[in-house]
Amino acid sequence: MARIGSASSIGFLGLRAFTVHMQAFVSQGLPYFSIIGLPDTSLSEARERVRSACQAAGFSWPQTRVTVNLSPASMPKRGSAHDLAIAASVLGAAGKISSEALERTVVLGELNLDGSVLPVPGVLPAVVHAKSQGMSRVIVPAANIEEAELVPDIAVTGVRHVGELIELLGGHAKYTLSPSHGDDLPDGERMDAPATGDMSEVIGQDHTKWALQVAAAGGHHALLVGPPGAGKTMLASRLPGIMRPLGEDEQLEVASVRSLCGTLPRFGITDVPPYEAPHHTASSAALVGGGSGVAVPGAITRAHRGVLFMDEAPEFSTRALQTLREPLESGCIALSRAKGTAWYPARFQLVMAANPCPCGYAYGDGERCTCRERDRIRYFSRLSGPILDRIDIQVEVPPINEITLGDQGANGKDSATMRAEVSKARDCAAERFQGYGWTCNAQADGVWLREHTSRQAVELVNRALDSGRLSLRGADRAMRLAWTLADMRGGTSPDRQDMAQGIALRTRMR
Repeated sequence: MARIGSASSIGFLGLRAFTVHMQAFVSQGLPYFSIIGLPDTSLSEARERVRSACQAAGFSWPQTRVTVNLSPASMPKRGSAHDLAIAASVLGAAGKISSEALERTVVLGELNLDGSVLPVPGVLPAVVHAKSQGMSRVIVPAANIEEAELVPDIAVTGVRHVGELIELLGGHAKYTLSPSHGDDLPDGERMDAPATGDMSEVIGQDHTKWALQVAAAGGHHALLVGPPGAGKTMLASRLPGIMRPLGEDEQLEVASVRSLCGTLPRFGITDVPPYEAPHHTASSAALVGGGSGVAVPGAITRAHRGVLFMDEAPEFSTRALQTLREPLESGCIALSRAKGTAWYPARFQLVMAANPCPCGYAYGDGERCTCRERDRIRYFSRLSGPILDRIDIQVEVPPINEITLGDQGANGKDSATMRAEVSKARDCAAERFQGYGWTCNAQADGVWLREHTSRQAVELVNRALDSGRLSLRGADRAMRLAWTLADMRGGTSPDRQDMAQGIALRTRMR
């Protein structure tokens, strides 16, 4: 008589999770094991992993036809995280365990041939989804249990071997657990989030530090232009340290992305915004995400709620730079591939750094510059107008001509002091935009800005528009900067001086 066993797992399309219901059907026929329901190659290979692992737990594999269906059948499934659930469904169909024991339970884990359960990426967002779907329990690899327990109000059980799963669900197993199959990850994989450094370590550059503080206070993108060695990279790497700490929901978002990328054990749960700095040879797929079948996250998604730093920005390919235009506006990225469209969040702060010319020395009187005029024009023109128009703050980073012993920079402010001032300004913006769903000035709608900015301040914007210093998009961004500057000084709305500074910040003080 044919029997059916059931189990549930979690699949992903991008960062969007969906429940995968598995039904194993053991019927009469020649020995054959098939998995249907749009599995990818790694999931199709689960047939050998599941068969060998179950036999390692003392289970006699049915010498009949075994079919496992993954539903919904129209959704592509990928990865090895479904191995343990497939094994559970087959064991239920064979009568080894009770299928009722898996009701309202999600099972995640990759199987080794000896039956050991290996950790898998994406456990945190999977458990979050399981909880939202009313599941009461999740069974995960023992190495992922700390990650799964970050989600409250859902029971979490860790297993190290498929035999432990069988015993957990009321069956009997015969297996030997190798001492190497512990609960911990290999040495060296656990580490705290990398330190971002302190702004007080940067000598001079007070104006640039102030500009980055404005960027952090309003969520603005920034471009730093200056000669080699002026401190552009050092300044950008310290921006996360002065940004407002992540809230609980934001921490969960960042951790979910890192879990899906398999890097959560490196960083853990932290309130420090992420920092990504791809090399200038990175392709467009490396930046926004890519891959065959279903696209995987790129650098802009890993920088979600944090900073994406593009050093030597003009050296990036034109195609890679142009792919940033949509996520800069929308805060997300949709990647369509043959097996589906993956959606990933990408609300990051972009910081670009550039030399003034290919050799880097076209500053001041330009005596050291060896570049031809056309080479200088061609170099910087790689940053197209549409990209530069989306960069709110554009500042010159001059060279440092003197080292003063004991210099604390930024008028003695360290990152903690600057972060406190940023948080205060963010609180002002959050209170003002409470009814609009915006969290910072960079997200404010242009219509709202034009309605609530004083006529005297708007007059300065109109002059800049008339002279060609600003485009219409640039005018809105200058007004957003003016509101941020008003928040930083404790004002209720921007005055003419705030607007003048906002326009100057957009035009590299020219």
